Amino acid sequence: MNRKLTFLSALMLLFAGTLVSWGTDKGSPFMTNVYGRDYQLLNGKWNVIVDLYDQGEKMEIFKNRTPQKNEEFYEYSFEGGLRLNVPGDWNSQIPELKYYEGTVWYARHFDADPQQDERQFLYFGAVSYRCQVYLNGEKIATHEGGFTPFEVELTGKLRKGDNFLTVMVNNRRTTDAIPALAFDWWNYGGITRDVMLITTPRQYVRDYFVRLADNDSRSVQVSVALAEPQAAEVKVEIPELKISETVVTDASGRAELTFKTRGLQLWQPENAKLYDVVLSCGNDTVSDEIGFRYLGTDGTKILVNGEPVFMRSISFHEEIPQRKGRAFSQADAEMLLSEARALGVNMIRLAHYPQNEYIVRLAEKMGIVLWQEIPIWQGIDFEDAGTKAKAQNMLTEMIHRDRNRCAVCFWGVANETKPSEARNAFLLSLLDTGRSIDTSRLYVAAFDLVYFNEETRHFEMDDPFTENLDVVAVNKYMGWYHPWPVPPTEAVWDVVPDKPLIISEFGGEALYGQHGDRNVTSSWSEEYQARLYEDNLEMFRHIPNLAGVSPWVLFDFRSPYRFHPTNQEDWNRKGLVSDQGYRKQAWYIMRDYYRQMK
Repeated sequence: MNRKLTFLSALMLLFAGTLVSWGTDKGSPFMTNVYGRDYQLLNGKWNVIVDLYDQGEKMEIFKNRTPQKNEEFYEYSFEGGLRLNVPGDWNSQIPELKYYEGTVWYARHFDADPQQDERQFLYFGAVSYRCQVYLNGEKIATHEGGFTPFEVELTGKLRKGDNFLTVMVNNRRTTDAIPALAFDWWNYGGITRDVMLITTPRQYVRDYFVRLADNDSRSVQVSVALAEPQAAEVKVEIPELKISETVVTDASGRAELTFKTRGLQLWQPENAKLYDVVLSCGNDTVSDEIGFRYLGTDGTKILVNGEPVFMRSISFHEEIPQRKGRAFSQADAEMLLSEARALGVNMIRLAHYPQNEYIVRLAEKMGIVLWQEIPIWQGIDFEDAGTKAKAQNMLTEMIHRDRNRCAVCFWGVANETKPSEARNAFLLSLLDTGRSIDTSRLYVAAFDLVYFNEETRHFEMDDPFTENLDVVAVNKYMGWYHPWPVPPTEAVWDVVPDKPLIISEFGGEALYGQHGDRNVTSSWSEEYQARLYEDNLEMFRHIPNLAGVSPWVLFDFRSPYRFHPTNQEDWNRKGLVSDQGYRKQAWYIMRDYYRQMK
């Protein structure tokens, strides 16, 4: 849990409030920083079989058998059939698969040259939603969760020369999945991020966490874990700061190291500073770019490096609307983030799930604060213990992948959930899980239960779970889903007045190029959306604890939730930018507001 500082110690540290530190490291489910390793990408064209009736496992198509005798035959073949790009979703690649939810088998050959003194790992950036992995006909891994990575060791399993890899992928929605049966974005299926064959020495630095030491802006703390449990020397270097420190791991292969620095420049929103950090042990060396900053709260303020920062935010999905498919590449990240930067943001809420590392790392280099969350989005079965375990695992995988990314300042545990004993226990378990791994971030959840109290004439919210959070966020669509009970100039808020409050969603839909009466909601016009934004920005002036604003959403995005035949057509039109990349009138209103809030 976060610690409350005394006034004296706060003065000594030049800021007051709740500080954050680090939890107990439970060990990473996969190696840290795969992009800093020796790897071979297995991206490209893969052969696929669409398995509508889920017969592939029964037929053992993962063995890829071909007739060897005159009387033999098999009712499948990966060769000569469909091929799909990896990474990529299947829904956007073939028109017949646009709405497909079910099983697709992916397969490819690759060459390997395993050496006696090396280890090999297969790493998937993400597979949506559940999968089984087979190597040379043998099942080697399963995974559930469409937005976090997983790995499996192949040491001793690889053949010299040709190997055959098969992945069964299923994106069928179920009540016990996360997200569940219905959600307001496209249910893309497929191998949606990089696939990598990673080679390491026998002993290697498996996991590390490099950050500022607790309450000290000049000291760096390093937690390190080796792959093999043994005492060994690990060297930590930051060449630019002329730092070279050595620590010896204990018998479990773990160690902690803290050292002072001189001239350390902190990473700031809109002023990113990253350092090359090198960790080595024996024959293994891994490099990373790491920034240093500290977070806290002071009453209703969010502090970055001891200074209050108003979060000028925007959200987007991991989707390229013009391509109508998942974003997965460096070029995709540049497209999404450049449009966000043009709006004038210093923060992005990566909604509603962990997005790919290209986005996270580029945002960090651009000095953009990130809010990352797992898809606990309405409709989750909070009574089911299995669902809770999945959520805990997804949160663990998200945090372990990105806890060295200083741009990530918020871990989000839920969006638009309804109070209940089961919900509270479920979310508390997520907070416990998260804080056991990392308490150097602020924990947040978004709620949609703010109501207008006719007696007090204030907007209020009654959800005691907010007491457990560092920052509270609210989704409120005044002028769209909710008519105005009072004029925006009289819309006074009294919501968690002792904590920082972020308006994490607001807005309304407009079809780009459609013009109409700015007073008529059903016009679906740019003019009405612009007026709605003007009204909401006026309301924000009456929220005393407002610490940030994040409109919903940057781009129009695909969603089967939305089936108005002329204005939506399977698109959520709340974007400030259309699916074709055109800026709507409300974009300019938001840009001007953010210029004023700098």
